Amino acid sequence: MTERGHDKLWGGRFDQAPDRTFYEFQRSFPFDRQLLPYELAVDRAWAAALVRPKILTEQEVTETLAGLDHIAQRAYEDSSWLDQSPAEDVHHFVEQALVEKIGPLGWKLHTGRSRNELIATDFRLFVKDSATGMRHAVIALIAALAAQAEQHLATPMPGMTHMQHAQPILLAHFLLAHAEAFTRDLTRLAAAAESADACPMGSGALAGCSFAIDREAIAQELGFSRITANSLDAVSDRDFALDYLFALAGMATHLSRLAEDFIIFASQEFAWVVLADEFSTGSSLMPQKKNPDVWELLRGKTGRITTALHTLLITLKGLPSSYQRDLQEDKEPLFAAHEQALTMLQVAAGAIRTTRFNSERLVAAVSDPALLATEVADYLVRRGIPFRKAHDIVGNILRHAEAHSVAWNQLPVAELKKFSTAFDSDFHQMLTLDAALGCKGVPGGTAPQAVREQLADLRKRLSQTGMAA
Repeated sequence: MTERGHDKLWGGRFDQAPDRTFYEFQRSFPFDRQLLPYELAVDRAWAAALVRPKILTEQEVTETLAGLDHIAQRAYEDSSWLDQSPAEDVHHFVEQALVEKIGPLGWKLHTGRSRNELIATDFRLFVKDSATGMRHAVIALIAALAAQAEQHLATPMPGMTHMQHAQPILLAHFLLAHAEAFTRDLTRLAAAAESADACPMGSGALAGCSFAIDREAIAQELGFSRITANSLDAVSDRDFALDYLFALAGMATHLSRLAEDFIIFASQEFAWVVLADEFSTGSSLMPQKKNPDVWELLRGKTGRITTALHTLLITLKGLPSSYQRDLQEDKEPLFAAHEQALTMLQVAAGAIRTTRFNSERLVAAVSDPALLATEVADYLVRRGIPFRKAHDIVGNILRHAEAHSVAWNQLPVAELKKFSTAFDSDFHQMLTLDAALGCKGVPGGTAPQAVREQLADLRKRLSQTGMAA
């Protein structure tokens, strides 16, 4: 190495420079440079805080802030400056650049603080901002689902359990079911942001700060709602990062389930959806193919998000109290998961907006009389027959119809009376798709009016987030 040990933030105790391979191995600047805007914000707040204990004068603060602004501007205009820097980490980079710009005054900025609290603060600020940005992207996806639902308030489809046709529902009901899952992701993302919303500055390396800085003022300047309660915990706490990764993993799981439905529905066997050209690919060999690659990739990339959560859990699970260098491994998986999840949401929203639904195929599929079997049992219940008995009666009717190769809903009332005298002349008029949908009018049900109410409630909740879709 050309740099001596004492050229580092920690180098005063060392005579020899680090081994070159080890130095590159332990450098974090190639990835933690992403935190540079937050590092500079913390530096500005810390510079102002050093006036109270008389470490910096007002004039020195002015010079220091000007130097930090210069770094921000140069980094914005010249990314190669960062690319070529041999800095150990983002803190080292800023100190070197600051001293280069304003001279020895730049060394005073690190008074009373540690990289341990700096990285914890930078990382919390990143998670707070990232969770907010992710919520915007989730809302855009929910809005896309809601827009499609509004277009299909009268389109029926088979609802399924165990991948078997079960009961008729509205397509809008299906779309809003997925939208509801993503609203829970909004809640978890907000919780992750709240978890990160505590300022560690003033914690020092582990024991607190020796100078009379105003921690509350620093927190307020940086946009935190509170300060951390314990300095030892503050420098090693990464629960906020776990909370964010858990929120992302849950969201990615919801995306994967949505993807699975659309992959199935796009198959020739179903043909319930028509994929947009913009979000599909073809085959290099078979010219007729139109593949649901967008959904397959969303399903496949979910593993990356889940793995990032597991990676951080494994990193944390055996660490003793206070800061350990293992914690350097917290950022790369979270950064990667954040970028991947954000892109996944954006792509999914675009795919939803451009998807067309094959209403004719959906109507044909939902016309299967077997989907009304539960309605027959309910018909008998309304005539005083216990449900368990009604269930058996309908099962016997279905078995009889199958044995005679006839549609059970076409059996005359006289023949149905052989199974139960409760059947009457109104039976066939009541056994319709519209009746089956309309009777599910409880809140959250699939009746047209209930679905309209769900859609209105969803949009109201989205508006209450204060975030535009």
